[in-house]
Amino acid sequence: MSDAPPAPAVSSASIGPLDITRVMAAVPHRYPMLLVDRVEDLVLDTSIVAIKAVTINEGFFQGHFPGRPIMPGVLIVEALAQAAGILAVESLGLAGSGKLVYFMAIDGAKFRKPVEPGVLLRLEAEFVQKRSSVCKFAGRAKIDGQVVAEANFTAMIADPPKA
Repeated sequence: MSDAPPAPAVSSASIGPLDITRVMAAVPHRYPMLLVDRVEDLVLDTSIVAIKAVTINEGFFQGHFPGRPIMPGVLIVEALAQAAGILAVESLGLAGSGKLVYFMAIDGAKFRKPVEPGVLLRLEAEFVQKRSSVCKFAGRAKIDGQVVAEANFTAMIADPPKA
């Protein structure tokens, strides 16, 4: 008989990996703006780890920058926001509802190293605050365990605009 205390109850379910089909079911983005290729792990109401395979075939590398291709920082933050959007949609049970996740604010964005073609960009985001229509997140982008970018952002969950 063990004297160890019982393991704490886990209140949030972990799901994943999620393939590109499931990613596309959670967010409306499509090529060339879909910047999440798969979800490695998603803990409902808590956090997400997603992957963006950065390849030389990305259209933005033609002009950013010729001879020294670097992924634009705004697209790294967009990739983090898309991962957070998947977290929000899955956590709030909104997949397939047509609801959209809109940026409201980006704070404290920092870019630590250039992101070049040929890497797997690990996108980590976690809830800082979660409400039914407004959520705050902290995000980090990593390559081989090293943080290359980070940002805090706020998003609003709303209906799509009327056609």
